[in-house]
Amino acid sequence: MKLKTADGGWSPYLAGALVGLLAIASVYATTKWMGKTNYLGASTTFVRAAGLLEKTVSPESVAANAYFTKEKVRVDWQFMLVIGIFFGALISSQTDRSFKFETIPPIWKERFGPSIGKRAAGAFLGGIVAMIGARMADGCPSGHGLSGMMQLSVSAFIALAMFFVVGVIVAGLLYRRRSS
Repeated sequence: MKLKTADGGWSPYLAGALVGLLAIASVYATTKWMGKTNYLGASTTFVRAAGLLEKTVSPESVAANAYFTKEKVRVDWQFMLVIGIFFGALISSQTDRSFKFETIPPIWKERFGPSIGKRAAGAFLGGIVAMIGARMADGCPSGHGLSGMMQLSVSAFIALAMFFVVGVIVAGLLYRRRSS
């Protein structure tokens, strides 16, 4: 198995195998040391981060929130995993020399122009839609795709299929070729 692709990036097979090992290790470690099984996922961490921010301004609001009483507002291993994803991506892009600062991706610039404000608004609104979808699906693509499929969950297969189908449709609508 090749460790690098033709353009110098990481092999998707190697990266997938490493994520699979991470998923197995997370189940083992959380079961052994925490007494309950926890799976990989990221969307709950972002909700907890919002709760941590809100707690600094209005702790009574967080205490009264039904969701935050069920999902404790805290920094836990999944929170650290999300931070690790950022640093892992940074280190990976440094090792394969693909890292670059980029305010506007080329495909966005070609389709929507060079406006940083428009790109920021699009990213922010897209993030809101993605988070609402993840909450409605009771998990994000990493939670359903990695953890749910590892458990052979039918709902995970359905959710992941929907993530891909809707993603392809939205990408097709946003980046379709304009007729001249």
